[in-house]
Amino acid sequence: MPLFTSSAAWVTEEHRMYADMAGRFLDDELVPNVETWIEQGVVDRAFWEKAGQAGLMAGAIAEEYGGVGGGMGFDAVTLYEQSARGDAGWGYGIQSIVIHYIDAYGSEEQKQKWLPKLASGEMIGALAMTEPGTGSDVQAVRTSADKDGNSYCISGSKIFITNGQSADLIIVTAKTDKALGAKGVSLIVVETDGADGFRRGRNLKKLGMKGNDTAELFFEDVKVPMTNLLGPEEGQGFYQLMTQLPWERLTIGIMALGAIDFAIAETVKYVQERKAFGQRVMDFQNTRFKLAECKTKAEVLRSFVNECIAKLETGKLDAATASMVKYWGSEVQNEIMHECLQLFGGYGFMMEYPIARLYADARVQMIYGGTNEVMKELIARSLDV
Repeated sequence: MPLFTSSAAWVTEEHRMYADMAGRFLDDELVPNVETWIEQGVVDRAFWEKAGQAGLMAGAIAEEYGGVGGGMGFDAVTLYEQSARGDAGWGYGIQSIVIHYIDAYGSEEQKQKWLPKLASGEMIGALAMTEPGTGSDVQAVRTSADKDGNSYCISGSKIFITNGQSADLIIVTAKTDKALGAKGVSLIVVETDGADGFRRGRNLKKLGMKGNDTAELFFEDVKVPMTNLLGPEEGQGFYQLMTQLPWERLTIGIMALGAIDFAIAETVKYVQERKAFGQRVMDFQNTRFKLAECKTKAEVLRSFVNECIAKLETGKLDAATASMVKYWGSEVQNEIMHECLQLFGGYGFMMEYPIARLYADARVQMIYGGTNEVMKELIARSLDV
């Protein structure tokens, strides 16, 4: 089942061709390695480079920066095709977010320096927002970036950072002026190679998404050039984050849809083969009704996701709608994983069956990118006008 519906306004023939290419690449290079990455807790760097060579990370980047000059729809296709193969380990979603921060706010010099390397897989990106004790409250970050000559001196720690063990380039949310609250937040790029005072904590053990490296990061007087500030002036970080968060939240909805499609397909295949009480599990009315419910929810979500991608492509995806697709997509994903796992019976509890992994991977979707409780608050604010 593809990401896009036949009536999706944003889809072109190029998107369809790209989806076919991306799907073939992922079948050949991702699917055979998923279990290995889960065991080792990190995706091989060689895969990142192969994905870069295949053009999977360059769809929305202008040609002068090593991309193909397409729109965000190409990133959406990559995310869906990955998730529709049952994988949540490859951290491309964060790579895409990092790319778009630099593309939107970077200077010409910064774009020339970093975008080609991110598109090619030579560099892996991370976004360091969350801190111990702050969670979804970005304004409360305590990491500081103090001026020291022509440099910033960054001190603080971050937690739950996707691609944390692998990242060569990290966009750090820091306070450049502690007295200004949200207006004192800035985004500063740290290149990890040779960065004195930068340290990675252990690869965190998680309930799900075990193929993705997630770490705590420590900054102890890490000096970076002031030219690594994203944007023309300090204090723009909170605005930049709020402007880019709709894409981050839409990525969660897109990956929810991919995982749902994979789970339903795997479940249908299982219940067609499995027998109980002398008949296929598929022949029980409860099974058929449960799968009918799951399929209907998937198609409703698909229409909503496609509408949001179309809005994003035209610059009209607002924060409330992005919050809705993140909240709704992740809720539906967890509901469907619950139903599909139940139809596997005892085998659903065995990690050798992908549905068990999908069930575990789904849970964090309601937490990261802003908890679903925060999403509901943002949606409610759009009503209280």
